[in-house]
Amino acid sequence: MGTGIKYENGKLIVPNDPIIPCIPGDGIGPDIWNACKPVLDKAVEKAYGGKRKIEWLTVGAGEDEWKRSGEFVPQATMDAITKYRVGIKGPLSTPVGKGFRSVNVMLRRLFDLYACVRPVSHIPGVPSPVKDPDAVNMIIFRENTEDLYAGIEWDSNTPEANRLIEVIKELSGKEVRPGSSIGIKPISEFGTKRLVRMAIQYAIDHKLPSVTLVHKGNIMKFTEGGFRKWGYEVAKEEFGDVTIPESELTDGQAPEGKIVIKDRITDAMFQQILLRPREYSVLAMPNLNGDYMSDALAAQVGGLGMAPGSNIGDGYAIFEATHGTAPKYAGLDKTNPGSIILSGAMMLDYLGWTEAADLVRKGVQGAVASKTVTYDLARQMPDATKVACSAFGKAICDHM
Repeated sequence: MGTGIKYENGKLIVPNDPIIPCIPGDGIGPDIWNACKPVLDKAVEKAYGGKRKIEWLTVGAGEDEWKRSGEFVPQATMDAITKYRVGIKGPLSTPVGKGFRSVNVMLRRLFDLYACVRPVSHIPGVPSPVKDPDAVNMIIFRENTEDLYAGIEWDSNTPEANRLIEVIKELSGKEVRPGSSIGIKPISEFGTKRLVRMAIQYAIDHKLPSVTLVHKGNIMKFTEGGFRKWGYEVAKEEFGDVTIPESELTDGQAPEGKIVIKDRITDAMFQQILLRPREYSVLAMPNLNGDYMSDALAAQVGGLGMAPGSNIGDGYAIFEATHGTAPKYAGLDKTNPGSIILSGAMMLDYLGWTEAADLVRKGVQGAVASKTVTYDLARQMPDATKVACSAFGKAICDHM
């Protein structure tokens, strides 16, 4: 049963009964997925009165799958995502010292999921370490395939590392300390522009006021500096009618209907997200900057347990829990499923099923407001009722 999603002329064509592969994941993955699935099903049923329904297709990946089949990502899983285009997954781990550096990275590369997209906003009532977490309302577009995620490096004292040290001296005259490990950091015009293009289009579609390029171009002038340069270029060349560089503003005010393109040095931006978060909406950045900043922003609104995320390419997307596998809690029905549930809401938005997505978020907000929450939140909320992972999912359904 169910029908596959199609992708034509740059757009998804979503049937009323899409088949969506789901990867429960490792560690606590099955627990949080078992809490998530009924929430998404309830939201879809309630929003559309039974006229729409997701047909879930369970597939495997990660360490547990490797133990079962000897493969981190079986061919059947790759075939399912290739055919059905949109998936959702729990956290995945990789055995130390063998196999791939990261199964998550492998999936991103297989399907060219070049944008890690993570919205960050506060759910009222979720404990936060900052005074005004409601001031944070940003969405991060982090490049997913280049920079450090290219994974190009050599260990110290290997012939390759020693040769590169020699080449660096030949080409630049700069000395690299002998015995150093060497890593290469590629950032391309193509990779940058397609990421920034997606970020600007998101700002247009959601009527957001600005897109900020976050970089370390004052030091890394041709990689991070290239990201800044190419980001401004794509804004001018492809969106010049609806964008304006911050440098061209008069008295700091944008003309009506214009999206302001800003840029900030990464370390300064870490201050900005704490001191002046209301001034930023969409952030676009290279991989490592985005890795750090997305987690830092998640901490400001309560942590990774309530932080959704996705990996999106052209015609493919995988939505995911943004935290780790927490193996010591596996099978205990204890941990917070909020991240994968809110990622499921992102997935519903991506499908165009915004009514169902809004119900999921309404349910989460209601459950938190009633203080019916898992242990990680309950221990920080006076008079909270601590419930199991599955019970938190049920509470979300009850508050839709």
